[in-house]
Amino acid sequence: MDRYVLSLFSSAGIGELGIKASDLKILLSNELMESRCALYRENYPETECLCGDIWKMKDQILQHWENNRVGSPFLIYATPPCQGMSFNSVGKRLQEIRRGRAPKDDPRNQLIIPTVEIVKKLRPQWLLLENVQGMQNTIIPVGNGEYKNIIDYIRDELAPDYIGGPEVVNCADYGIPQTRVRLITIFTRSDSGKRHYLKNKTFLPNRTHSQIKTDETKCWVTLREAIGLLPPLSAEKGKNQDPSIPWHCVPIMKPEKFWWIQNTPPNETAYNNQCAECGYDKNPRHGMRFVDGRHTYKNDTPIYCQRCGALLPRPTMVDKLTGKRRRIKGFDSAYKRMSWDAPAPTLTQNLQVETSDKKIHPSQNRTLSVYEGMRLQTISDYEYSFSIDGKTITPNMCCKVIGESVPPRLIELVCNSILKIEATEEVDAYE
Repeated sequence: MDRYVLSLFSSAGIGELGIKASDLKILLSNELMESRCALYRENYPETECLCGDIWKMKDQILQHWENNRVGSPFLIYATPPCQGMSFNSVGKRLQEIRRGRAPKDDPRNQLIIPTVEIVKKLRPQWLLLENVQGMQNTIIPVGNGEYKNIIDYIRDELAPDYIGGPEVVNCADYGIPQTRVRLITIFTRSDSGKRHYLKNKTFLPNRTHSQIKTDETKCWVTLREAIGLLPPLSAEKGKNQDPSIPWHCVPIMKPEKFWWIQNTPPNETAYNNQCAECGYDKNPRHGMRFVDGRHTYKNDTPIYCQRCGALLPRPTMVDKLTGKRRRIKGFDSAYKRMSWDAPAPTLTQNLQVETSDKKIHPSQNRTLSVYEGMRLQTISDYEYSFSIDGKTITPNMCCKVIGESVPPRLIELVCNSILKIEATEEVDAYE
């Protein structure tokens, strides 16, 4: 029997690779951005993809589903935009609010409202939401001047038919070579699912990996295991790509930036680089500090060697107003090398930007390649075309699509767990 899925906020369909691998059929999807819809249609020609704002498209989504005459969805899968819920965004937003430059309520956080309205109309057996960890602490306006925690809102709107809730998941705990922490929220009205949840208090599969090996788990998959055998690259012209591996390419760095990275030791940031002239290694490090309860960077980190006076290979620039060289503002997670012996940090849309958090290759003078991003996000484990109408998209767009997606391997494991619950609980109930 076919089990049908409705996907909301589908982006380019990276997470849906896991749904498809679980033999679930994605009948209908909705995404705001036309460029993402084009990629989605390229990879899911059997799925009807409706492009547009979910607030305006809600009735069309409901009508299109009804027109398919397949009954209620087995699963509604939704990944509302997370920028308004992420800890980084919240911090920036609070600053803007304090300065009187931003409204109190981020409209992106309210996209759960049309999502829940669609769920209530179509009554899927299962609802799967994927978002950042901060979602569980997000407060949204629900009308009449009233505010409510977003998880409480979902639970109250779907009660008493649905039960379930959110769980924080580290992707590394499931063999994905990336410490990407996500919030997986699952609700169900399935009798099988309800029996399972009341008994086990979770819908998720058991963890297969952990930071330290145990009797039940393997060690996390490290960066060395995931990408250590790939051909070397360098952020220099003529050395920045390997034609034998599609997408194994990196941007070329300006000579000065390359000098900073070239002098950056393992697990370090260029902000802490020592003298390349005399070798003096006691110049003060960059470091962090707290100001008014906020985490910020130091303003007095030296850029010249305290012994010989030479310019240190640290991020600096010539100020256009004064003509003098000054340190580039930034946290000590920028221009920082990743560790070979740990999973990658969370990949973002800036996975090829050296100023982004811990995006420098562990030993080579470059950022991650696009292909390495695909491997760390587990996209390379599936069939996916990064082209539209036969034309390959740009590396920049490819990085954006990778960074805004969820590892499909995680979604496949979650879907398989749901299907296993259905099969196991149905047998138990019959017996």
